[in-house]
Amino acid sequence: IAVRMALGAQEGEVVGLVFKQGLRPTILGIALGVVAAFAGTRLITALLYGTEPTDPISYVAAVGLLLTVSIVAATVPAIRAARVTPTVALNRDQ
Repeated sequence: IAVRMALGAQEGEVVGLVFKQGLRPTILGIALGVVAAFAGTRLITALLYGTEPTDPISYVAAVGLLLTVSIVAATVPAIRAARVTPTVALNRDQ
């Protein structure tokens, strides 16, 4: 990230990069989870009372909650990455 900023990347580009890297696994997991949930509806039908196995409100609520948590979790690293000065990040002793 520091190299990108040293080469001229703007703060918005860095934030976008961090968000993309943080949300990509979440979106893949949500997609696989929804497919698995639809495939497993036969198994859980007997366990559900008062709702259908393919209740759209439940799916939307679960997906919305996961996306919200992922966005909040990616916000702190994205802001930190955008605020770092390239010279400070590149001169760290590691």
